[in-house]
Amino acid sequence: MNAIWQTGIARLHCFTTKETTLKLVESIPFRLAATSALALAMVACGGGGGGNDFATAGGTGAAPVDPVVQNPTAPVVPPTDAPETPVVPTDPPEEVADTSFDVYYNVCRGTNPKCFNDWGAFATTPDRVLIYSRTAGPRHANLGTPMASGLNPAMNTDNVMQAGLVRMLKDAGITADWTEDVTVLTSRINNYKTIIFASSNRDTLWNGALPTTGTTATSQDAARTALRNYMRRGGGFVGLHNAFGAEYNWPYYEGLLGNANFYNHGPNRSGDVEIIGQDPSTEGVPARFTFQDEWYNLAPFPTNVKFLAKVDTNTLQPLTGAPHPGHAGFHPVAWCQYYDGGRAWLSTLGHNTHSFIANSTGPGADAFQKLVVQGVKSTMGLTPFCTE
Repeated sequence: MNAIWQTGIARLHCFTTKETTLKLVESIPFRLAATSALALAMVACGGGGGGNDFATAGGTGAAPVDPVVQNPTAPVVPPTDAPETPVVPTDPPEEVADTSFDVYYNVCRGTNPKCFNDWGAFATTPDRVLIYSRTAGPRHANLGTPMASGLNPAMNTDNVMQAGLVRMLKDAGITADWTEDVTVLTSRINNYKTIIFASSNRDTLWNGALPTTGTTATSQDAARTALRNYMRRGGGFVGLHNAFGAEYNWPYYEGLLGNANFYNHGPNRSGDVEIIGQDPSTEGVPARFTFQDEWYNLAPFPTNVKFLAKVDTNTLQPLTGAPHPGHAGFHPVAWCQYYDGGRAWLSTLGHNTHSFIANSTGPGADAFQKLVVQGVKSTMGLTPFCTE
């Protein structure tokens, strides 16, 4: 019934004037009954066009069909690039402290090749070295009788260390000159790729014979200046045995030795040398060999160098000579470093005569001679030097 009533109201509303409709609905009951159908009647007017909107067969009709309402299409939002992930700044890597400049000796020294002045100063220099064995203090027996002045003076039969070095180097294809004349060293030093200090000791670079007053006054330490400038132009230096007993009062020379100097030694005795640094100068040398020497105690102790060989202190009887306590556990006997533009290879070994004789029966002589020759070659630039 409600559906029929509502349909009638809709028809009445559609086909009567507005005034008639208002009169019919003035009564309160009618208003209440018609209110619920009012919205539907308004829809029917707008969609029926005045025609018969319903089929009435059998007294029933199909319910009105609501018009299809299209949902508005959402606007297409163009894709945008994903926001970039912000780059979080990171702390710069920590710089490794450069320890190659020694503020005490005022030079660049150590194992960093940056301390080498590759100026090409010796590019055309023959493979020649100078052996310098002048002593200004106690003289080792294997140096023999002091030589005459000049370059390559006649050797005495007891100049065993010098003669042995000349022979060893000649066998390696290297020409060796020799002198104990400080003026020769001063004037000719730049003619050689390497200078070998063969147990030259005390004030070996001092020339006290030169006048310091009058019209001919000159510097008595010209050899020091010559050696320093030689190193700065990329020269090579090899210091053997009592070269550690030289120039005590010249800090530059102490630095050249690796911040090291001779203090004292125990008795001349046997001990086992151990190779501890892989390097062209140690290549082919037995990893361990028995040797005889004085085993120098050092003060100061070498720093910022590459250690090449040490003595096993468990094999030293006694360990040391009083008052120095010795270097128990780690007693180096050979090392290398770049120094103030040049190359320096050092060893405290070389006290005994038999260590320099060809085909020697002395303990470890062959191994020692091989080590020295290869050390000399590396300072000359014939093989890589003091490799890191």
